[in-house]
Amino acid sequence: MKKNKLILILGPTAVGKTKIAIELAKENNGEIISGDSMLVYKGMDIGTAKPGKEELASVPHHLIDIINPDQEFTVSDFVKLAGQKIKEITGRGKVPIICGGTNYYIDTLLEGEFDAPAGDEAIREKYKNQNGLWEKLKAIDPVSAEKIHPNNKKRVIRALEIFELTGKPMSSLPKTSGLSEKYDIIKIGLIRDKEELKQRINNRIDKMFEDGLIDEVKKLIDKGILKSKTASCAIGYKEVIESGLPGLSGLPGLKDVIKKNTRQLVKRQLTWLRKDDKIKWFDISKEKKYEKFF
Repeated sequence: MKKNKLILILGPTAVGKTKIAIELAKENNGEIISGDSMLVYKGMDIGTAKPGKEELASVPHHLIDIINPDQEFTVSDFVKLAGQKIKEITGRGKVPIICGGTNYYIDTLLEGEFDAPAGDEAIREKYKNQNGLWEKLKAIDPVSAEKIHPNNKKRVIRALEIFELTGKPMSSLPKTSGLSEKYDIIKIGLIRDKEELKQRINNRIDKMFEDGLIDEVKKLIDKGILKSKTASCAIGYKEVIESGLPGLSGLPGLKDVIKKNTRQLVKRQLTWLRKDDKIKWFDISKEKKYEKFF
C-alpha cells in the first residue's frame, strides 16, 4: 500500500525555512504545520519571527497562535496536535509539510515518545539550581545523555526526573508509536554560507528591535500572561525580561547578547540535525544554485 507523503523542512534558525516551505506547499498542493514550539503562542510575534499575514494567507498554516503565553506547551501536546493535523491534511488529499523548528519535538513525532510518568514539580525544583546535572545523567543514563545537549537543562532535568520516578533510565522505557513507519517521509535540510547565516541572524534581530520587540514584551508582562516557563525562556524574550526593559542606551548590548545566544542555538541545532543521515541537505546561499528538492 502506497504511503502518504510527509515533507519536513529542517535547518537552523534564520536560514530561510518559511520561504522554502511556502514555495513547496504551492508546488505540491501542501499545507504547512509549524514545528516550532514558540509559534504556538498568541502575541509572541516579533521575537519568534512569526510568519507575516501575507505569508500565512498564501497557503494554509497550522499550530500557529493557538494558546496564550501563560499556558505550557509540551512535546506531548505537539505530538498529539501535529498528528491530528497530518491526518486531516492527508484526508483532504493534500501534502502535510512540517516547517522548522524544534528538532526534539519533530524527532519525537516521528520516532515516538517515551512512555513516562507525568512531571513532578518538587523534583524539578530540586534540580533547578544544581550544577553538573548532565554529568549526573551521563552516569545513570549514558544513552539519553548522548542525545541531550549539556546546555539543554530542561531536557536533562526531565531525564533525571524520569529516573527518580521510575527507577529506570529514560532510554530503557518503551516508546509510543511514531509516524516514521506510517508515511513516506522526505527530510529536506537547508544551510547557508556561515558568514551569510550570521548576517541573516544579525539582520533578523535588528529588525525585531525596529519592529518593537521591547514593547511586545512589555505588553505581555503588563497583561500578566508571559508566565509559561517555556514562553518566557524563548531567546529574545528571556534576555529582554532579564534586562529589565532597558532604555535606548542599553539596546546595543542587549542586541549583542541575543545575537550571541542565537548563534549558539544555531550550533546546537546543526549538531542535532547532522546526526540524522536521512536528511538531504541543500545549500541555499545567495551564490549557489540548488537542485530540485525531490
